[in-house]
Amino acid sequence: MAAAYDFDLFVIGGGSGGLAAAKQATDLGAKVACADFVKPSPQGTTWGLGGTCVNVGCMPKKLMHISSLYREVQSDAHGLGWETKASHSWETMLANVNNYIKSLNWGAKTDLRTKNVKYYNAFATFVDPHTLTLDNGKGKVETITAKYILIACGGRPSVPEAPGAKECCISSDDIFWQKKPPGKTLVIGASYIALECAGFLAGFGFDVTVMVRSILLRGFDQDIANMIGTYMEKHHCKFAREMVPSKFEKLPNGQVKVFVKDAEYGIYDTVLLAIGRTGCAGWLNLEAAGLEYNKSSGKIVCNDHDQTAVPHIYAVGDVIQDQLELTPVAIQASKLLCRRLFGGATKIMDYTDVATAVFTPIEYGAVGWSEEDAKKKLGKERVKVYHCSAQPLEWNLNHERKEDMGYMKVVVDLAEKEKVLGVHILGPHAGEVIQGLSVALKAGMTKEHMDDCVGIHPTFAESYTTMTEVKEEGMGAPKKGGC
Repeated sequence: MAAAYDFDLFVIGGGSGGLAAAKQATDLGAKVACADFVKPSPQGTTWGLGGTCVNVGCMPKKLMHISSLYREVQSDAHGLGWETKASHSWETMLANVNNYIKSLNWGAKTDLRTKNVKYYNAFATFVDPHTLTLDNGKGKVETITAKYILIACGGRPSVPEAPGAKECCISSDDIFWQKKPPGKTLVIGASYIALECAGFLAGFGFDVTVMVRSILLRGFDQDIANMIGTYMEKHHCKFAREMVPSKFEKLPNGQVKVFVKDAEYGIYDTVLLAIGRTGCAGWLNLEAAGLEYNKSSGKIVCNDHDQTAVPHIYAVGDVIQDQLELTPVAIQASKLLCRRLFGGATKIMDYTDVATAVFTPIEYGAVGWSEEDAKKKLGKERVKVYHCSAQPLEWNLNHERKEDMGYMKVVVDLAEKEKVLGVHILGPHAGEVIQGLSVALKAGMTKEHMDDCVGIHPTFAESYTTMTEVKEEGMGAPKKGGC
C-alpha cells in the first residue's frame, strides 16, 4: 500500500523557481504547498513573497539602473534641442519602486490562492526524508509530509570575516529598501552585482568607489569586462584596485571607517558588500533527510534531472552547485521538472547557451562562450573572433559622449564552418539585443547566417550584421566604421 502524504509536492522557497514549480504542479493535478520565510538581513531588512529577483534583485535593480540612465539621456536630449534641468529624488524613487515590489508580493500570493496552492509563511526544515517542520516565527510549529520535495530556497549575500563587516556594512539585501540616500559609498566587490549597484549610484550623482580584489566580472569575457571598467571610470565611478578591506568601524555620526591591511583607507556614509552569494541549503537541516551539501558554498549537487542524492528530493535555482544563477533558468527548470513528475514528460533543462545581461551603465549582453573559454576548450588555432565598435546615433550629438563607444564580438569555431560559439554585445539595451541572438545561436547559426542577415539602419544592433574585422592577439577594439 502506497504511503499517504499530506502533499504530492512541497516547495521550500517562494522565489521565482519555487512559485513556478508550485503553479505548474497544481495545473497538472498535484496537491501542492509552498513555504516561504524571509530571515532579516544583518541590518534588519526584510521583504515579502517572491524571492530575490522580485524583492532584492532583478526588478528593483533594473528600475534603478533605468532611472540612473536618464541623467545621461537628458544630456543626449540636450544635443537634440531639449532644455533639460531635471533633478533626482532618491526618496521618491525608493517609495515608488518599493510600492511596485509590494504589488508583486501581493500578486504572488493571489496567484497561489487562485491555483489552490497551500501557502505557508513559515520556515521549513527537514525532520526526515519526507517530513518537514514549519515554524512561522510566532510560536506556531506544524509538521507536514510530502511525496516529493523541491528545494528552491536560493541564496543570500556573502559577508566577509573582516571585523565589523556585519555591523557596519549593507548588502544588496538592503540597498533596494534603504530610504535614506546612501551618500558617499564604497562598493566592495567586482561581480555584476557590485558593478551594477556602483553604476546606478554613480549615475545618481553619489560619490562612488569600487574596491576590487583582482579582476572585474570573473567568468565573463575579459575584453568587455575591462571596457566596462573604463567606461565606468569615465562616467563618475572610481576604482580602488588590488585591495581587500581588513576591518570596519562605525563612527559616532553613523559613518563607516574602512581599513585596508589595518591602515585607515577612508570614511564613507555607506559601505555596500557585493563579494558573492552563499546558498541557503545549510539552513534546512538536510542531514535529517540524508542529504549532504557543500558547506563552503551552501549549495546542493544535483544530476541533470535536478535530482539530489535522495531520489524524491529535487532542487532548482541558485541553491544548485555549479549552476546558472538566473531567474528565467530557475523558472524553466521548475516547470520542466513538474511536467516530468506529474505530466509524463521527459524533457530536461538545457543549461547551455543561456543568454544573460549585466546592467552596468553601459550594458553587456552575452550568450554562449567567452573568447577565453573557447580558446581553452578548443585551442587557439580552432577559434576565430570577429569584432567591431558601434555607437548609437544620438551619442554623436552629445559632446560628452562622442568618444564613448559600444563593442561587439562574435566567437566562431573554424572546424565547424564558423559555427557561432558566443556573441557579446556592449552598448545600450544590450539585453534586448542579445535575447534575439540567443535563439539563433541555440539553433546553430554560423557567421555566414549573420552576414546574410540585413540590418536595420540606423540602429545600434545592425553592426553585428556587417562585422568583418578579425580580432588579432593583443589588439584592442577597432575604430567605428561607416556604411
